[in-house]
Amino acid sequence: MPQTKNAPLLALTPESPILAPRYEAPRHDDPRYEAPRRTPLRTPRRKPRPLERYARLFALPGTRAFTLGNLIARLPMGMFSVSAVIMIAGAYGSYALAGAVTATGLAATALVAPFTARLVDRYGQARVAVPATVVAVLGSLALLLCVHHHAPAWTLFAAYAATATTPNTGGMSRARWAHLYRDDPAAVHTANAFEQAADELCFMLGPVLAAFLCAALFPEAGTLTGAVLLLTGVLLFAAQRATEPPVTPRAGGARTPLRTPGMPALLAVFLATGAVFGSMEVVTLAFVDGPAAGAVLALQAAGSCAAGLVYGSVRPARHVGRRLLGCLAAMTALMSLPLLAAAGTGSLLALAGALLAAGMATAPTMVTGMTLVQRLTPAAQLNEGMTLAVTALLGGIAAGSATGGWTVEHAGAWAGYAVPVAAAALALVLAVAGTTKARPSR
Repeated sequence: MPQTKNAPLLALTPESPILAPRYEAPRHDDPRYEAPRRTPLRTPRRKPRPLERYARLFALPGTRAFTLGNLIARLPMGMFSVSAVIMIAGAYGSYALAGAVTATGLAATALVAPFTARLVDRYGQARVAVPATVVAVLGSLALLLCVHHHAPAWTLFAAYAATATTPNTGGMSRARWAHLYRDDPAAVHTANAFEQAADELCFMLGPVLAAFLCAALFPEAGTLTGAVLLLTGVLLFAAQRATEPPVTPRAGGARTPLRTPGMPALLAVFLATGAVFGSMEVVTLAFVDGPAAGAVLALQAAGSCAAGLVYGSVRPARHVGRRLLGCLAAMTALMSLPLLAAAGTGSLLALAGALLAAGMATAPTMVTGMTLVQRLTPAAQLNEGMTLAVTALLGGIAAGSATGGWTVEHAGAWAGYAVPVAAAALALVLAVAGTTKARPSR
């Protein structure tokens, strides 16, 4: 229509945009419907690499400091027995006397160590570990002076027995990890693997360092250096109070971890596993019989150390008892490799490779066993429980050394390698019989 002066600028008709029907979204059954694209709220987490797991482990404040102190204190554990044998045999001309003195110290440790660990659980790591270490260091210095002045033989036994108060620094370190990552089983698994690798490293380097010091300086140098390192490391470790597990009040009449269901069977497994280590060492020394024996044994520890670090990066087991059975089965199979190498070609190179492979079963077995100890032991008695495991291990080492030595003497060096195979199989049978029925206490 013609525009007039008062006419609107825009005529409102049914076709006008203002009066047009509202837009309606297509229905889901409409072929023109296209589902909107949704942006994920978060990207999936990348699986951490092995080194990242260990880096995260030490992200908490104080963890690096107490680990450094613990490593310094743990290194002498592989030095004392070798230093004592070299020192006593050199001064008294008797390896039998040296062996008897070190065996007495081992027996005293088996009796005293659980009591020391019980005091640690009851009164705290710093309050007990420091004075216990001072007593042990004084015992080492007394042994040094007795040997230096050629004192009567009975004084050597008394002095070395005093070193039995040495605290289980590895157990105290594992207790700290279990406390710091009590809500993160994967981190505890990685920490246990790191601690086992550290054990292997210290027991690999300790004897080498002790032998070098005693040969390069003077016979007492190994014992003196070990005592200084032990005291320094424990003082540094105990000074890290922020990471120390709190003392949990225990009700009167609290039972010992030995009475926890499944614990006796697990300690029997540790006893048999220790026999594997003790017999393997003695048999290898007899079979190689030369300066290369130390290097060949170091390969076994190196294999265990590497396997422990790799094992710490895998997912922790939901059923620890079942994984322990698998580890023990693998250990039994791998421990037969040195026997085959010795009975076959007898080549030193073949034996070294077999020991390297056999060592790879050691750390995973020990890590899984220690994890099961932590599961079975009440939190307030964790140090005591792990020390009982170490004591059983030491007892097995002593028994395995004696059995391996007897077999070598009566059946030959190559036949001695049957002893660690039999000990590993016994550990597997004991685990099948008892530990799979154990119930965690926490």
